[in-house]
Amino acid sequence: MKFNGNKAEEVKIAYIGGGSRGWAWGLMSDLAVTEDMSGDVYLYDIDFEAAKNNEIIGNKYNGVEGVKSHWNYHAVKTIDEALSGANFVVISILPGTFDEMESDVHAPEKYGIYQSVGDTAGPGGIVRALRTLPMMEEIAKAIEKNCPEAWVINYTNPMTLCVKALYDTFPKIKAFGCCHEVFGTQQIICEVLKEFEGIEVKNRSEIKVNVISVNHFTWLNKVQYRDMDILPIYKKFCEKYSETGYDTSGKENWLNRFFYCSHKVKMDLFKRYGVIAAAGDRHLAEFCEGKWYLENPEEVQKWGFGLTPVSWRKENLQIRLDRSAKLISGEEELKLNETGEEGVTQMRAILGLCDLVTNVNLPNMGQIPNLPIGAVVETNAVFRSDSVTPVFAGSIPESIYPLISRVSGEQEIVAKAIRERNLELAFQAFANDPLVTIPVKEARKLFKEMIENTKAYLGMYDVDGFKA
Repeated sequence: MKFNGNKAEEVKIAYIGGGSRGWAWGLMSDLAVTEDMSGDVYLYDIDFEAAKNNEIIGNKYNGVEGVKSHWNYHAVKTIDEALSGANFVVISILPGTFDEMESDVHAPEKYGIYQSVGDTAGPGGIVRALRTLPMMEEIAKAIEKNCPEAWVINYTNPMTLCVKALYDTFPKIKAFGCCHEVFGTQQIICEVLKEFEGIEVKNRSEIKVNVISVNHFTWLNKVQYRDMDILPIYKKFCEKYSETGYDTSGKENWLNRFFYCSHKVKMDLFKRYGVIAAAGDRHLAEFCEGKWYLENPEEVQKWGFGLTPVSWRKENLQIRLDRSAKLISGEEELKLNETGEEGVTQMRAILGLCDLVTNVNLPNMGQIPNLPIGAVVETNAVFRSDSVTPVFAGSIPESIYPLISRVSGEQEIVAKAIRERNLELAFQAFANDPLVTIPVKEARKLFKEMIENTKAYLGMYDVDGFKA
């Protein structure tokens, strides 16, 4: 990498995963409209054909009208080749296949346990972690070997545990986890200001927030627009819409029928605790007691959000595969479409091309004093030249501390269980999860069934030795 005036050239980005297309294409578009960076992106995926297709599409972006920088894309067959000398590493992997995720999400339904996402919390999130974290350990070792000074951006879920595994394996790694859930809440607050105060906010980044808690169960205990305290205004919003819900989806379409929410969960949580829950309702519900929002599909419908079936993810993957073929053949024309994600801006800030404050997931170094040191937490951080420094967020408010400390404690147990390859310890966390509302004997049967269903990816554990 070198600098030419105010531009960073010959930047090397290693993209690990991305065969499922969505995140990779978004990064390509965001890089293409960046004026002060250029270089090479090395694509590594266990599905080499998928990486090769992304290479073709990525290089096509260089000819799209409106492109502002040039990036060369290279599909490679080994992770070492992708990582060697990289300045940045992006991790976006699918741990296993959607068949394993189908078990994560739907096997518990036979026991009356429903999950709206199943990739972070609940029984599905724990079993997903069992197969994901060993993969993250291998990636961390490869980073230590090939590019120990690289900055590592993780998008893979379960976010908290993935970042924890990276640091546990390679303590000097420079990694952080990114999630856009807070951005959506900032956008809702923009709409609240418009309705209740008549104030038009041009960009959600003008809403200044103190981010505190853990990923996908993120909370905001301080929210300001300029000198205005937003919490009293948000209270009015909740009083008006908590019963009916607040519809921001527009006309329902095939995609958003599973991702839509009416924000009734986050409004209910605010009314209970006086703190703004800053994630989609589908995620928030999974961290709460199973009878609150996810008791059954009818209760979910009452709360105005959806259960995302894995069958939809499989159908959507086929759509993206078909689109990949059309983009490669030229049947569909590539267009620049900025995603609103901050990955590229984060890279620019780390290169010293701009300053940035945004929410990320990092090990707790005291930014949240009443959660365990070393546990991964989500707060704001300051991005500057070769530095990402967490912002002191303060202690978790007393009203929500019992909820969040339980989540953080469970995540620490799961992380330890995976490091030690201890399925009995993992089961302890599984049985204590707030969504697992069944007797322990039944929970053991469910856990056994779920790990058997994903056994192909659990060779590092003694799956046969775990008795139901």
